[in-house]
Amino acid sequence: MIDVINLQRKVRVEVSVIRTFVVSIFDNVDEAVGKTFSVALVSDRRMKELNKFFRGKDSTTDVLSFPHEADEFELPSADRQPPTVFLGDIVISAEQAQKQAAENGLSLENEIKQLILHGLLHLCGYDHETDNGEMNTRELELREKLNI
Repeated sequence: MIDVINLQRKVRVEVSVIRTFVVSIFDNVDEAVGKTFSVALVSDRRMKELNKFFRGKDSTTDVLSFPHEADEFELPSADRQPPTVFLGDIVISAEQAQKQAAENGLSLENEIKQLILHGLLHLCGYDHETDNGEMNTRELELREKLNI
């Protein structure tokens, strides 16, 4: 199951639209097949706290990805199916998304979709700060494929 949780109240977000998008990712993003992740929408204040605590940056940001680290002893499920791989959590500042949507001429939901995709690629191991443009190239391909 995919969790999309709205933990903020400042920006009105159509969470059902975001949930539908997240479900569509599994049909369109090869890196996500057989895997799952969660998305949390938070306030700027909370995002600033997270960014400071985890990255040492005393400022807000639009999206953070928190990769899941598997337990040392993962047990098979009762029906002997391989467990679904949980990639981790994507946290998005709804306020930053709203600002960026206005700047980029996008709807808030499309901006959030782009941030989810960006966060997901980080969870899948891409890193635009150290690669040679691979993440950016893949993100642009997927934006076109997902119509965002």
